[in-house]
Formats: sequence, structure tokens, C-alpha cells
Amino acid sequence: MSFDQQLEKTKTQDGFIAALDQSGGSTPKALLAYGVEESEYSGDDEMFAKVHEMRTRIITSPSFNGDRILGAILFENTMDRTIEGKGSALFLWENKQVVPFLKVDKGLADEADGVQLMKPIPGLDDLLVRAKGNSVFGTKMRSVIKNDDAAGIAAIVTQQFDIGKQIIAAGLVPILEPEVDINSPTKAAAEATLRNELMAHINQLEPGQNIMLKLTLPEEENFYADCIAHSNVVRVVALSGGYSREEANRRLALNNNMVASFSRALSEGLSAKQTEDEFNGMLDSSIQSIFDASCT
Repeated sequence: MSFDQQLEKTKTQDGFIAALDQSGGSTPKALLAYGVEESEYSGDDEMFAKVHEMRTRIITSPSFNGDRILGAILFENTMDRTIEGKGSALFLWENKQVVPFLKVDKGLADEADGVQLMKPIPGLDDLLVRAKGNSVFGTKMRSVIKNDDAAGIAAIVTQQFDIGKQIIAAGLVPILEPEVDINSPTKAAAEATLRNELMAHINQLEPGQNIMLKLTLPEEENFYADCIAHSNVVRVVALSGGYSREEANRRLALNNNMVASFSRALSEGLSAKQTEDEFNGMLDSSIQSIFDASCT
């Protein structure tokens, strides 16, 4: 029953998706932005413990709940940990009414044909079974487009949909994330090529094969309207991609029915050194600004 409730919430409710899935190489940078120096931990175990403290502080904050937040994307290490004695994904859903998603990709391959495909994902089927057992609703996986290269973009979209169908078969809803680099010299042209590839693949989905899309905020407003309107697309969410929160929110507000899935833009301004009142106040204002931009 909870899957149907999660699907209904994700599809129909106002709000946005919090991306709390920094992993591996991006974790020290996320911790540094939060005010935790590399000298304050030693090795991966202590690093992941520190980042879990940060995520726990965000998730347990009274500002963070299902009134304004549709879902949260977790790193595998976070799913395997607990919050207040309960599995992280289950805590999100039962205590906060926030739909849990899991990042499943293993990072990016080297650039070829203007894109970075995903590395292979060994053990994906087992991971999906574990995710389903942890009350996870959906997944997320990222690849990156650097330039408008037709062959590269076709390869990215094909890979995303092929693995996406494997995820659908496991009873989960995949968020496909073919990110267009905001610094690409051919960003607008790459977005046009990407949209054509996306629609060609979406139109081949069978009824009930539900997907979500996580896309870079486009140069042209309402550029992904056809994707948003498609019956197989539960939701189209936007990544901040390196834009400041203010710029990401400005661009997002121009795209009707596209909602945020921000990571760095969500945690901007949060610090380990803040008091609880300072932290909760900053998080509340961040959430409200992203929520408002998502409600257009």
C-alpha cells in the first residue's frame, strides 16, 4: 500500500525532492561546505559517519518534512544506516512522509563522444531487492553530457532507459538523470538533441512503465513540457548543476510543473557550527525558497 501512496504523493503533491546522495569523491567537498575540515576525520569510515551526522541533522530538523518535500535521494551508505534507531529510508517515509529514493550508479566513465556514460553497476539486482526491502520507492542514476554530440547523447539515453527498465522490473521507479553540463559551450543545442532522444524512448514505453526524469535547468523556458505531460512520466525534476540557489530558483520558476531536486543548493548556508535555531532557520528558508520556485 505504501508504494501506491508514495506514487500518488510524488505525482500530485506540490514540493520538491531533496538530493542527499553525495558519495565517494564528492563527500569531502560536501563536508567542507558544511564546515567540517578533512582534519576532523580519518579514512572513509569516519568520513561517512560525519556525513551521516549531517544528513541526520537535516532529516530530523522540524523544517524538513513532507509538507514541502516530496522525496529525498539517499546514498547506499545512508540507506544502510539508521536514524533514531530506524532504517533511514523507513524513517523518511514513516516519520516525515518523505518518499525515499536511492542513488544506484557507481560514477561516471571517461568522456567519449562528448558524454560520460555511467560505469557498469555490478550487483544492481541485489541492490534493488535490498532497496525494496527498505521501503525505497525509486532510484536515481546520473550520466553527463558535455557537448552536443548526437552519437554520445543517443548512447546516454539508451543506457539510462535500458537500466531504467531493469529497475522498473524490480518494482521501483527510476529517476533517469542525463545531466547537461551547465558550462557546455553547446548547452542549448545539446538540450534539443537530448529532448528528441528522450521523447523517442518515452514513446516506446509500455503502459505502467513509470519513469522520472532529472534534467538540467534548460536555456529555453518550458522546454521539457512534452516530457512532463507524458503519461509514463511521474515527474520531471531539475538539478541545480552548479548554479547558486538564487539562480537555480530563478530558472526553475520559469519552467511550469518542473520541480527541484537540489543538492548543493539545498545545503547552501548550513554549517556544523550553527546552533540548532540557526541551522533550522536557515534550512527552513532554503526549503521555502526552493518549494516556492517548484510551485509554478
